[in-house]
Amino acid sequence: MYLTLHADYSLRVLLYLATRTDRLVSTQEIADAYGISKHHLVRVVQTLAGQGVVDARAGRSGGVMLARAPADIRVGRVLRAAEPDFHLVECFDRERNTCPIAPACGLKGVLSEARDAFLSVLDKYTLADLLVRSQPNLTDYFLPAAAP
Repeated sequence: MYLTLHADYSLRVLLYLATRTDRLVSTQEIADAYGISKHHLVRVVQTLAGQGVVDARAGRSGGVMLARAPADIRVGRVLRAAEPDFHLVECFDRERNTCPIAPACGLKGVLSEARDAFLSVLDKYTLADLLVRSQPNLTDYFLPAAAP
């Protein structure tokens, strides 16, 4: 199983915001903390805002912050929004499938079951669970934010 950078960054953004619930955070600050592209993070934040898990405010004094409590943000739901199709193999995509054995193959059913189990496990966890599991504290790993 492979998650795209979009899904990976979605979880990273949420973890970062969950450690800074007292203020708006710029996408540049998050990009700097992880050493990743601000451009890509803007799209990630749009996805998360569309889900209603972050509040994104544009402009010079804007930024992003969690729109819900960490305990109300399910990891599985976030990943489903960031990875909307979860096509593990070609035959999962009816429009692009060219596999000649697809009608007789039992692999698709097994992989579908495995994908559903994967997501079912992630549905059990919230953002709050991920914060508790991290020792030492997650904030110890982020670079200090520059003063505004």
